[in-house]
Amino acid sequence: MTGRPRYAYLGPAGTFTEVALRQVASPDEAEYLPQADVVSAIEAVRNGEADHAVVAIESTMEGGVTATLDALAVGTPLVLQREVLVPVGFTLVGRPGVGLAGVRRVAAHPHAWVQCRRWLAAHLPEAVHVPASSNTAPAARLAEAPGDALDFDAALVPPAAPAHYGLDVLAEGVADNPHLVTRFVVVGHPGDVPPRTGADKTTLVVHLPSNEAGALLTMLEQFAARGVNLSRIESRPIGDSLGRYSFSIDAEGHITEERMGEAFMGLHRVCPHVRYLGSYPRADGVAADVHIGTADPDFRTAREWLRSVRGGESV
Repeated sequence: MTGRPRYAYLGPAGTFTEVALRQVASPDEAEYLPQADVVSAIEAVRNGEADHAVVAIESTMEGGVTATLDALAVGTPLVLQREVLVPVGFTLVGRPGVGLAGVRRVAAHPHAWVQCRRWLAAHLPEAVHVPASSNTAPAARLAEAPGDALDFDAALVPPAAPAHYGLDVLAEGVADNPHLVTRFVVVGHPGDVPPRTGADKTTLVVHLPSNEAGALLTMLEQFAARGVNLSRIESRPIGDSLGRYSFSIDAEGHITEERMGEAFMGLHRVCPHVRYLGSYPRADGVAADVHIGTADPDFRTAREWLRSVRGGESV
């Protein structure tokens, strides 16, 4: 790779994804490549148009971002290299001359609409949702298109968007939860695994061996028996038939840890498909709670003991 690294992200300018990207690399250090949606950002990495993608993967309100989870679960393998956390809030902006009382149609990304629905129900109970491709897409349209060319009266946008696009603010702080946070990840091609820090996360996708009683328990036991805690587990349809699901999982720990490696080997034995999506430092820096008997020396000591038993050196 020559020149500045290229980062694909959900655009246009001013999205929460761009805020996350700026935590990873400044515009002076990298080339920003805005995309229409998260799938396009991920595919830009696969087809060589970008070196990395920054995409949302989880929020405190909605859980996993299904478009991201599904895009990573299939296709040419990619891995997560880093995660960043971004506090989320929303501002209601309107067309020039439109007051709050005149708002009937509100443009918003589906996640923004859900995160503000109680406020909207209280202040704009008759407002209709006009879906937007990103949180700043309607802001760009408000700034560029004449009022009579728009199919909405107002939009939910990030707090920084009004100043960036020169928009009229109708209401600030409209999110229902003041503690909203979205987790973003940096996606890239497989390569050397980042060194463990002691506060790491590993992401993977697992298919169950069959749709029978106990299949899910068998999969979960591979983690529990090795003392690996799961911070997120979500089912997603595989798509080949009804009732067939895969599981997207975040596990606390690093692939180079003995306990995580043993869990992966267990999954490989009992599950038909396991896709490793990367080990990377946790953004919050919280170390995993390693139980007695599951630290690296415990596994090494146990293997040495078994070797001695098999060799007739111990009973």
